[in-house]
Amino acid sequence: MQEPKVDLNLALEHGLTEEEYELVLKTIGRVPTFTELGIVSVMWSEHASYKNSIEYLKKLPKDGPFMLTKAGEENAGVVDIGDNLAISFKIESHNHPSAVEPYHGAATGVGGILRDIFTMGARPICALNSLRFGNPDDPRVKFLIKGVVAGIADYGNCFGVPTVGGEVYFEDAYAGNPLVNAMAVGLMKHEDLMTASADGPGNFVVFVGAKTGRDGIHGTTFASADLSEETEENRTAVQVGDPFMEKLLLEASLEVIQKKLVVGIQDMGAAGLTCSTSEMSAKANNGIEIDVALVPQREKGMTAYEIMLSESQERMLMVVEPHNFDEVKAIFEKWDLHAEKIGVVTDDGLLRVKHNGELKAELPSQFLVLGGDAPVYKREFKKPDYIDEIQKLDVDSLHKPNDYNHVLLKLAATPNIASKKSIYQQYDHMVQINTMVEPGSDAAVIRIKDTNKAIAVATDCNARLCYLNPYEGAKGAVAESARNVVCSGAKPVAITNCLNFGNPYKPEVYWTFVEAIKGMSDACIKFETPVTGGNVSFYNESPAGAVYPTPTIGMLGLLQDNSKVITSHYKNLGDLIYLLGDHCNEVGGSQYLKEIHNLIKGNAPIVDLDKEALLYETVLKLADERLLQSAHDCSDGGLAIALMESCFAPGGKYTGCKIQMNFENREDIELFGESHSRIVVSVKPEDKEAFEAICQKEKQAFMPIGEVVADKITINNLIDLPTTKCAEAFYSFKV
Repeated sequence: MQEPKVDLNLALEHGLTEEEYELVLKTIGRVPTFTELGIVSVMWSEHASYKNSIEYLKKLPKDGPFMLTKAGEENAGVVDIGDNLAISFKIESHNHPSAVEPYHGAATGVGGILRDIFTMGARPICALNSLRFGNPDDPRVKFLIKGVVAGIADYGNCFGVPTVGGEVYFEDAYAGNPLVNAMAVGLMKHEDLMTASADGPGNFVVFVGAKTGRDGIHGTTFASADLSEETEENRTAVQVGDPFMEKLLLEASLEVIQKKLVVGIQDMGAAGLTCSTSEMSAKANNGIEIDVALVPQREKGMTAYEIMLSESQERMLMVVEPHNFDEVKAIFEKWDLHAEKIGVVTDDGLLRVKHNGELKAELPSQFLVLGGDAPVYKREFKKPDYIDEIQKLDVDSLHKPNDYNHVLLKLAATPNIASKKSIYQQYDHMVQINTMVEPGSDAAVIRIKDTNKAIAVATDCNARLCYLNPYEGAKGAVAESARNVVCSGAKPVAITNCLNFGNPYKPEVYWTFVEAIKGMSDACIKFETPVTGGNVSFYNESPAGAVYPTPTIGMLGLLQDNSKVITSHYKNLGDLIYLLGDHCNEVGGSQYLKEIHNLIKGNAPIVDLDKEALLYETVLKLADERLLQSAHDCSDGGLAIALMESCFAPGGKYTGCKIQMNFENREDIELFGESHSRIVVSVKPEDKEAFEAICQKEKQAFMPIGEVVADKITINNLIDLPTTKCAEAFYSFKV
């Protein structure tokens, strides 16, 4: 094959800027080869280099008492949960691939995040996802939803990991660019913690897993550009996954890790062999020399360029000491997988790529990678003109509802609030038989085998609020995810994040990113939940415009005693219902405002971090004393929706509630506004005094508002509905 001539025009076609191409020429002192151009282009793409975000990501809190690795240092974050056990977890995006090939895009998103977990030495114990689509009545959106959900379900179910939680939102801003964020969580022993480092010159560089094909070439650069009609035709950039192959890769990888046969290991995800070789060698301040002709290939005639840039799935790169190679190879062959020596670790700091002995690329590893010599930018940012205007909201001009029953039923049926059971019932959430709290409650809870511990996990982000006020919206995303794990009885310990934004070269878009980072940082510092890692996904734009700023938060919580787990639904008739928190006086950005008044306006609800932290502390003390029968946070749809949802127990068992409370503000705002720092709890009558004593001691605001009854939901003289009618609306959403 005749390789094309490398010049500025070809570099621009590969996504490099003119300045970046000049930097390449200056650094290596010559025109790069075609393979070198491909390597630099993917490593300096936004998706791999974080060149437009790293300066602000550095501002996020990364240290904490539970941290075993710092954000960005390894494939995934690792948190100590005591007793020599650790949790590895991470969330990442697969947005662009899912927009053009929803099934394979979503499936390989799950596969990639699972590999990030088991390359750390952890066995995946659960998966979650955070999804954003346009109007679900649109035929194209329906196609995307069905494909994405099927891809997630098939990969996770076949691999054998329970998909236990997540969120799905529908907004017009995502019509042309859906978001598919996949999260995975794994369990490990401390001594099995692995690093993605090519240590030890002379050690073997070993390719393991599936054969390499041409799928996924330029997937990284594809994810670093706006979606357009042209990019949507670029289906070769979408990989095809095989969950059964991944299951074999998991077992073989964990076996060699636990037998201490591996020096370093990294998933071949974004940018494939290019990323794993350059990052592993740079991390160790070493070099790597490989011959790509030795890489197992499933297609004939593949060039060095294609092999280095392929993003075929279910592949890993390992560094193995020579005397351990035969045993590693035997273990992988036992699992019907390849384990081939393709090169060695060197001490010269160069990534050297050969093809049948012919030199195709020779570049300094540090020159290629984030944290090394790859370019880093601080983009211009400017507050969007729309912010001040859209935050203006004349509440007095909003007419009060004539029929509150109608409002509750309409909100209950709206896709952003209605049960997503038709989605999550497609996921196997009970495989591995450790799921204690299934999808549908505030957070999923997973038992840690052979201990009394459990973890709680949740994903959260109300992107409409981030659109109105990215600082408060991001604070709110952290706060809501923490509230959700607290409502399960777990202490929030750390987060992972997936930061989904539009084109960073647009100053207005970049401003929303900067503000969101500030909000996330402030909340994480206050709640002592350091950021363990995640990813940034820019260029989430289509010809119709950018998505809402969507800083998705994956929260990890820890229960030391899993017998103290709490769920969201009422348990006993006659139990007392309390609201922990204050009256609501905010309606901006609410579902009520959107669905009933057809407005997306106002300021996002303000997060009082001190009140929020006090609420967590109080709920956890109440849970520790076993004084709570249920706990459910007030978020989408406000207090009325939280009260209603608490009536729905798993298995179709319903209760009701009789609420009588004093309002300090407008009734509709009190019932449907979405102020933070509020949780609905139920308490046995005999625990009333003990419950109130703890609240008073902690100076936590609380108010008794009603009791659990049978069959009916009544709120003052405003709402009076059979629970079955509310349930009919709530469970009406289907995909």
